[in-house]
Parts: sequence; C-alpha cells; structure tokens
Amino acid sequence: MLLTSNECSVEQVCILGATGSIGLNTLDVIGQHPERYSVFALTAFASEKSLFSLCKKYLPAFAVMVDADAAEKLERKIKSENLDITVLSGAESLITVSAHERVDIVMAAIVGGAGLRANLAAAEAGKKILLANKESLVMSGQLFMNKVTENSATLLPIDSEHNAIFQCLSDEYRCGSNLGRDITRVLLTASGGPFRSWSYEQMKSVTPEQACAHPNWNMGQKISVDSASLMNKGLELIEACWLFNLEPDKVEVHVHPESIVHSMVEYIDGSVISQMGNPDMRTPIAYGLAWPERISSGVDSLDLFKVGRLNFEQPDLERFPCLRLAQEAFSAGGTSCAILNAANECAVESFLKGNIAFTSIPDIISGVLGSMPFSSADTIETILSADSDARLIADEIIQKELGK
Repeated sequence: MLLTSNECSVEQVCILGATGSIGLNTLDVIGQHPERYSVFALTAFASEKSLFSLCKKYLPAFAVMVDADAAEKLERKIKSENLDITVLSGAESLITVSAHERVDIVMAAIVGGAGLRANLAAAEAGKKILLANKESLVMSGQLFMNKVTENSATLLPIDSEHNAIFQCLSDEYRCGSNLGRDITRVLLTASGGPFRSWSYEQMKSVTPEQACAHPNWNMGQKISVDSASLMNKGLELIEACWLFNLEPDKVEVHVHPESIVHSMVEYIDGSVISQMGNPDMRTPIAYGLAWPERISSGVDSLDLFKVGRLNFEQPDLERFPCLRLAQEAFSAGGTSCAILNAANECAVESFLKGNIAFTSIPDIISGVLGSMPFSSADTIETILSADSDARLIADEIIQKELGK
C-alpha cells in the first residue's frame, strides 16, 4: 500500500512512563493532533491495568512493562482483545523502544534514575528527546550532554521551568550551547510547595497525604514530595546548569507561589524576559512536540485579572536544606549528584511508606553524601555503581532511624 504524503509526515512517539501525569498529558496533546503524531510505544513499570486502557485507546506498536508478571497479565489482556500490539518486558525493553529506528520523538517521563539507560539510548540513536526526567541529567550530566552532541540528537526540556528558560532564549539556541555574554542571570521559579509558610516544628508532623497535595500542580507522589522539600528545585538547578551550560551562581531560585511565571532570563541590558501561563504541563509538552513550531495544547488562556497579583520570595535554606544540598553536590562534581539523587529517592520512598519524618529526608541525604567518596562520572557503570552504593548506605541510615 502506498503512503500518502500526509501519512509520511506523521511522527512516531515513544512515551517512557506513559501512565504518569506527564505521559497522560502527552497523550492528551497527541490526541488533539492525530494528523501530526502517532503513538509507537507506551511503557510503564507495573500498572498493567492503566497501560492496557491506554493501549486500547492509542493502539501502539509496542507496550513495555518493566515488571515481568505485569507484562504477562498485559499480554493476556491484549490477546483477549485481538489487538495488534507487541508486549515486551524488562528494563532492557525500554532501551529497545526508545532507540527503535521507527521512533522520531521520545518523551522521557520515567520518574527517578530508572529511566537513565533508556534516555541515554535515545540520545545515542539521535532522537528528538523531550526530557521530563530531570534525574538523567542530575546523575549523568556531562555524559548525557556529550551523547546528545555526538549523535546530533535534539534535546528539549519539558519541566515547566526549563522549558520556560528555553523559550526565553534566541530562536537558534540549542541545549548545551553557551548562552553567551549577554545573559547575566537565569531566574528559576519555585512554587514553594504546600509548606512554604510552615515552621520547621510544624513540618516534623507532615503526613505523606499533605506532602502530595501540591497547591498548583497535579503530579505524582515522588515529585510532589520533592516539591514540598524543595529538592525538586535543587534537582532542577542542577538540570539547568547542564542544559544551559551555566555555573550555579548564574541560577537564582525565586519562590513564586502562584506558578504563573515559569522562569525568567535576565540580559546584560537589564531586560528580564519571562514565560508565563497557567500551571498546566500540556503547554511545555506541546511546545516540545512541535518545536520549532507551535501547536494548540488545550490549555485555557491566562486570565491575569483573575490572578491579580504575582509574588516572589527568597527560598529559606534553613527550613528547606535540600536546595542547599543540591547546590553543594553540583559544586562538588563527579558522582556527587548521582549520590544525592539516589539518597533522596530512598528517603522519599521511606517517607511515603510512613517510616520516617518529612524532616528526616535532608538528614538522610546529608548522611549519605558525607559517607561516600566522589569519583569522576565519566561512564555509565561508574554512575550506576555510585547510585547503588548510595542506596545501600541510605537504607542503613533509615534502618538506624527506625531503630530509635
């Protein structure tokens, strides 16, 4: 059968982390533009019911479940519906679909360090990567950026703040390039999370449900807790330094409770350019999918009369030390950021299980950073080894905490 020119122009999208909030928002935007995008692969860890529902609606060529038992259940369901979808299992299958020759765009939305290998594979395959997984750059910044450059991949940030910075730069800018002498500062905004005005004593009794109730954004549990502790902003600071080739002293965090100004760039002449919009991830997703064009996202128009006021505050590093820990880890270099990320993931998981206090999260991270030597992060093996060792030490610290 001959393909029409219209069919030939349809871009094939692989969504790593399809059942999370970013994955679902990506599918929403894709569904608005069926003439431009087709879903080639959907992946999830173990949520076979959610992935099956998405498979029936979007009919991808491949569905990947990292968990083998979940993959078997999904395959049975797909066969019972006579759907022409190949089911794969295991972490290696994430690499298979992200680097597949038919894939044009990879939405990298797996939470945490679990998506690192697949994201690197997409870079090595020269894909257009929509990076919503900040941990890949936190863990392997220079290595990841080198892969992008060496293989002529296109890297577009999807975190609302980094996407905003990208939009505030010149049209010819590419991630990893030197911003130039005309940029004096990047102003990275943060909502401040649900505990922005809480005292340290109040935060000692925070519950997982409270930490996951973000005032502005609808996000998964892990990123919601990170936002509440300001670790998310620390990870984003590290990501911004790698994406835009910046030193940490050129990135200034501004707490902005309304989440309307998504970030700003200050130029040498005193001009400050911002990107604004309603707090809805479909805006940066649509921008990334269509770049360098723009397409509709389904997001409501911004009503500044309704917003009324925009406020900005300095972050309090005494009450929210995770931001300081991230700054220090980036300055230390090497595997320090991979260690920071691993320790944070373990601490957040333990907090969500109700095992430790919210205020223990930075203590555990600090303990792990102080217990490990940092080495050069020039290979994936070194990075993953540091990640693994950090998790072991974090677990030991958490067990001591539980034994108190």
